[in-house]
Amino acid sequence: MINFTLLAWVIPVVICIVLYKFVLRVFFGMVIVPEDKIGLVTKKFVIFGTDKALPDSRIIATKGEAGFQAQTLAPGLYWGMWFWQYTVDMAAFIIIPEGKVGLVLSKDGHEIPTGHILARKVESDNFQDAKAFLDNGGQKGRQTAFITTGSYRINTHLFEIVITEQVKIFENMVGIVTALDGEPIPIGQIAGKFVDGHNNFQDFDGFLSNGGNRGLQPQVMLAGSYYLNTWAVQIEQTPMTDVPIGYVGVVISYIGEDGKDVTGDTFKHGNIVSKGQRGVWFEPLGPGKYALNKYTTKLEAVPTTNLVLNWANARSESHDLDKNLSTITVRSKDGFPFNLDVAQIIHVPANEAPKVIARFGSMNNLVSQVLEPTIGNYFRNSAQDSDVISFLSTRKERQDSAKNHIRAVLDEYNVNAVDTLIGDIVPPESLMKTLTDRKIAEEEQKTYQTQRMAQEQRQGVEKETAIADMQKEIVRASQSVEIAQRTADAAVKKAEGDATSLKLNVNAEAEATKMRANAEAEATKARAGAQAEATKLNASAEAERISKTGNAEAEKIMAIGKSTAEAYQLQVAAMGGDNFTKYKITEEIGRGNIKVIPDVLISGSSGADSPISGLLGMKMMEMMDTNALKAVPTKPDRPKRGDDLK
Repeated sequence: MINFTLLAWVIPVVICIVLYKFVLRVFFGMVIVPEDKIGLVTKKFVIFGTDKALPDSRIIATKGEAGFQAQTLAPGLYWGMWFWQYTVDMAAFIIIPEGKVGLVLSKDGHEIPTGHILARKVESDNFQDAKAFLDNGGQKGRQTAFITTGSYRINTHLFEIVITEQVKIFENMVGIVTALDGEPIPIGQIAGKFVDGHNNFQDFDGFLSNGGNRGLQPQVMLAGSYYLNTWAVQIEQTPMTDVPIGYVGVVISYIGEDGKDVTGDTFKHGNIVSKGQRGVWFEPLGPGKYALNKYTTKLEAVPTTNLVLNWANARSESHDLDKNLSTITVRSKDGFPFNLDVAQIIHVPANEAPKVIARFGSMNNLVSQVLEPTIGNYFRNSAQDSDVISFLSTRKERQDSAKNHIRAVLDEYNVNAVDTLIGDIVPPESLMKTLTDRKIAEEEQKTYQTQRMAQEQRQGVEKETAIADMQKEIVRASQSVEIAQRTADAAVKKAEGDATSLKLNVNAEAEATKMRANAEAEATKARAGAQAEATKLNASAEAERISKTGNAEAEKIMAIGKSTAEAYQLQVAAMGGDNFTKYKITEEIGRGNIKVIPDVLISGSSGADSPISGLLGMKMMEMMDTNALKAVPTKPDRPKRGDDLK
């Protein structure tokens, strides 16, 4: 039989065991919050107490009002949270991963003061104590404070968490900061004032508490990782400012207090101030890398090594300061335009670099405002005082003059002129051709003079050589003269010895021999003189030789004629005029084979003069003529004139 009494106890126990949570929740208001959750409580109504409704503009209850409760339930067991009065929502922890930042937006709190966009930090255990946040005067809206890597029990009814990346500034980069909240920038400045105590803007409340200004900041951030509230600051990364070797960096600051000029009364071309003040800093930066804010400062790199500037169309240096310079076109005194390339070497002392920048603003302005007009006008003025030829021929002197003039000018601008060099000079083509032709003619004239001197020397050598070679001929000629003289004397003696028998012939022959010897001697002497003179100068020597040869021939003929005449006189004196005449006629008739008697003579008489005698006579004459022709020698050819002299 069923024991109903036992069942009456067992059934409720089983029901309680099975439905214990429901029973506890309904009858005892039990709430269990897991270890990885928090309980967000919403109160539906108020049974006891005077504060039954939230004040206007509030959404979070801190004093037991109905609505979203500021107090959350941490993991654990809670009683009295009856379901008809409370709603408990389980929410996960807020987890901020490594390298992230949690930005906080509050949905309730006091109003942010006018002129600000961020709510100031209040003590609230990293926004985990919502009641403390509201009780301590926390403001609604975006918060200056943020949460970093970790797990947080945050009431999401009050706070909204936005997770962003941690700010990283890379190597050789500079972070330029712009603050989005703070006091206005002072009038006359382009950036806020320098403040401390904010740990590179990671404590933005410290920045605001120390009077930080909104807008561009003078401080910069170096390479590294930073927990920054990107609602409070913006970061722009730019490369570090590099001052290369051989340069100094002149800093021009656009912020800071107006400083006192440190150059004194002698420099009147701008203020040069101490470091940190507004203006050109007196101390330039040496070679290296610097974390400069490109919006608040400007760095002008000034070369301290020798700097070459080219006034040439086809040449430009790597520094590009002469990229706008071109070949200088000038006009000479005689109206010819011509081009010339100029190179100027300058040096800016390191301690004078700030003055150069204060005066001109940049090295490009120095080139365009001073060097370009100074050098261009100097050479134009110099060219107008000279013609092209003189300018070319006095290039070195003009280069030295330009160097001294430009050095004096640049000294006034705190720049050292090292050297001025004139490069290629390009005269007009027509004038250059004239100069070239003139130079070629001059060189040809020198060549001709040299050749003439060489010819004269060669003639002298040949003359001396000929004289030396003719010595043998001269000796031989002298011997010939002596031999001829002796032969003539012998012939005379012989003729005188034979004169007793045939005085006329001997004397005539002796005299003729003497005249021939004299003529031969004179001819030899004339030939030697003619030969020597001929070697003196080729053309003149030849003419002189011909002249001497002719004179010798004439003297020979004259001597022969004279000797012949004297011989004739002696023969006439010896034989008598008539006999000598008959003798010469007979001699010429015989020498010329002249027929005096006719070949045939026929007469009519008998005897010795009969026709038979005539025929026999003709036959005998023919035979005699044949024998005579055989006996007469052939007349030799007359020697040529040149052979007479040999």
